[in-house]
Amino acid sequence: MPNKSFKERNIRKITKNGTSHSVSIPVEFLKQLGWKERQKVVVKKIRGGVQIKDWKK
Repeated sequence: MPNKSFKERNIRKITKNGTSHSVSIPVEFLKQLGWKERQKVVVKKIRGGVQIKDWKK
């Protein structure tokens, strides 16, 4: 199977988990941000999309 282009690798699906929905994040992004599994993040609706930031106490 040929390697997918960068653009195709970053296309994600929304999946339903019980009463919630989720979107996977590319592992390259997580490594660059230094984010780990079960880390808390803030999700904010912005014009035209969604913003996800690290949660700081």
